[in-house]
Amino acid sequence: MSDEVIFSLFYLILSFCIVYPPVEFVSAGFTIPSLFSRVLGSEDENFVSYHIKRTIVTLGVYSILPLGYIIALFASELFENVSTLIVSGSLFWKIFFTTSLALPVLALYQIRNWMIDDFKYHPIAINLGKFCNNNNRDWKSVASDINAEFRRIDKICVRTNSLIKVIATENWILKVTPFTVLTAHQSDASLVVQKADTHQISLQTTSETQYLSIEVKSGRQNVDSFVIRINASDFKDLEDRIARDITIPANVKFHKTVMEQFVEVFKATIKSNARYETTEELDQCIGCMQTRPNVKLQKLCGDASGRNDSCMTCYCKPMWCADCMAKWFASRQESDQQSTWLSSKCTCPMCRSRFCILDVSLLDNTDAEE
Repeated sequence: MSDEVIFSLFYLILSFCIVYPPVEFVSAGFTIPSLFSRVLGSEDENFVSYHIKRTIVTLGVYSILPLGYIIALFASELFENVSTLIVSGSLFWKIFFTTSLALPVLALYQIRNWMIDDFKYHPIAINLGKFCNNNNRDWKSVASDINAEFRRIDKICVRTNSLIKVIATENWILKVTPFTVLTAHQSDASLVVQKADTHQISLQTTSETQYLSIEVKSGRQNVDSFVIRINASDFKDLEDRIARDITIPANVKFHKTVMEQFVEVFKATIKSNARYETTEELDQCIGCMQTRPNVKLQKLCGDASGRNDSCMTCYCKPMWCADCMAKWFASRQESDQQSTWLSSKCTCPMCRSRFCILDVSLLDNTDAEE
């Protein structure tokens, strides 16, 4: 293989890694957002402005990659007759050279159009402008709301690949792509799981990973729908952050995590335990702060052995929901001994009294699915 071909392949691979950076490039900080971090500023401080600048820089970098190859040819001693090759060479080289010069010019023209009237015609600004409710608001007002919500710690960010990430704040669903940010407001959005595809991690193992394609459709006029593709393991986090239900058609089946499976079994098991009656006024579950407590620990198993690992009486008032208690119970078990989890014991999250699953009682007039 000639030196010219090796050089061309190297530049082609480098360009691909810039456009679609692999994990190694991301870890090393060799990505467009990392290399231009001083120009872009902070995403946390000004989310919308950051991504407007990022899309402009991304378009500029992408557009000069072919021209960079031509410049590298001139600078390299491997090619002594580059000018002759371009002027008198094949039609392919003439077209390639012309295109490499035209792309940066077209990119600069597009960037100029985006910057007119303080980025009013940028794709991100256009998307946000569709959510203005009256003439007294413009896209900057919407951007200010998104910036404020993005600064909060209760948002979730799921990176689907090196180029795309999904963000869910209190009121917004955002899909960040190389050249825009697709937006939907939770108040009028519907989410439907379109499909679930499973992939084997490697040929040497039977481990599988599953991805869900979820369509986000806005009820507002002229707002385009978009699809987010996330790992099934991130589905629960997204579902908890989204204020609206995510519709799962009957024909779509996806794997549940070990924790989700255990929570279901835990809740089904404690239904057969004796109920606990209380007239206390209860606050929100201190584990999730999203629902009322519906379980109480009381010694029912009949373990009177007196050993150090025997179950004990818990005097704490009901403060946990069944889901959080199940997750706490599972978190205290050996991760590689899943078959013994139900028969194992745990300690109360508050007073550390030891209990087993037979000691977990639903409150009277409540149900584990609540």
